[in-house]
Amino acid sequence: MVAEFAIAMPAAVLVLAFGLGALATGARQVLLQDAAADGARLWARGESAERVGDAVRATVADASITLDRRGGLVCLTVSAPAPLPVIGRLSATGCALDEGVAPWPAQG
Repeated sequence: MVAEFAIAMPAAVLVLAFGLGALATGARQVLLQDAAADGARLWARGESAERVGDAVRATVADASITLDRRGGLVCLTVSAPAPLPVIGRLSATGCALDEGVAPWPAQG
């Protein structure tokens, strides 16, 4: 009985760890998508790139942001490290209708 428990316990802990990691990864992806959508809407309304970055980083602290124009849309891609290092980085893109007031970030 003890030998079976000793073999099964590490496997159960490993399955639990991967399950919790998968849940954390899913939650992080939802946060990234929400931050990308909010940031795109802010940028389309004419907010500065700095303000957009602050809003996104308030949701996902270690996010990197890419701003882009696609046709009549302004799009924002947000990426951040995944909770499970095996996965690498997660990313999400949000777009909003370009109303012509979105400032283009200064290139430097």
